Amino acid sequence: MESPADSKLETHTKIELDRFHPLFAIPDGDVILAAKGGEVFFRMHSFTLRMTSGFFKTMYTLPQQNTPTPNDVVYTDEDASTLESLLRMICGLPLLPVETYDQLDSLLFAAEKYDMPGPISILRLQAMTPSFLEDPFRLYAAASRHAWDAEKSFSSTRTLAYNIHDLALRRVLQRLSTDALLDIFQLHHSRREGLRARLNEPPFVPGTPTVCPSCNAKIDYHTWRELKYKIILEMDARPLGDTILESGLLEWPESLACWESKCPCGRLLYDKAETLKAIRDCIDELPKSL
Repeated sequence: MESPADSKLETHTKIELDRFHPLFAIPDGDVILAAKGGEVFFRMHSFTLRMTSGFFKTMYTLPQQNTPTPNDVVYTDEDASTLESLLRMICGLPLLPVETYDQLDSLLFAAEKYDMPGPISILRLQAMTPSFLEDPFRLYAAASRHAWDAEKSFSSTRTLAYNIHDLALRRVLQRLSTDALLDIFQLHHSRREGLRARLNEPPFVPGTPTVCPSCNAKIDYHTWRELKYKIILEMDARPLGDTILESGLLEWPESLACWESKCPCGRLLYDKAETLKAIRDCIDELPKSL
């Protein structure tokens, strides 16, 4: 983060009025902020900045050579839109819409750099609006970076509807810290392996051949082994497990073969209703969030 001593100050003699933002052209303002490249200027009271920004509070209170005077312009690295949005937040003005994660990330970066807890709290609320919930990995990245525990837990659950190995997710996963990346991989992995372990335990049939209690014929549960394999593959691709329960166990060829399997004496090998319920219970018991 840029320190107060490193702030870009420049003494001005005259700035054309049309270069000031109309909402931030206060005649008696004692500080002027310039957007990146000096495209737009914002004149306001230093008191507002001191009260809402730890960065500017330090700049205006500590005695140092670079403390701005009313004739100084503080040049920032933020573009005009980002700077305007931040200043609207700290001044209680109507907010500009934040519609993309690129906008959200830029604003969060600037608010964090200038130590502005107010805008950060506003952006945290905006991150949970419908337009942002459609991309749970970007929400998870932002929540992890800013230690938003509730949002991190919520978004981690939403990621279970995605295949984390999909190359389309590579760029967003690269935004994560090592800990955040390992955490989300562990959640996905634990659901798959947890279900795999449960499917090998009672009340499910064993994987080894057995004997029919009615006719003593040898029974090989190969259709169940094939269905289990299909379930685990689907769980790896979509750890939420909804596609297994809603359609897979009713429509997959492996499922149909399993439910139709019979002993030579004509007895059905599997109770379809009880097996579906047992699998549903197993999936419901798996960890759902971080």
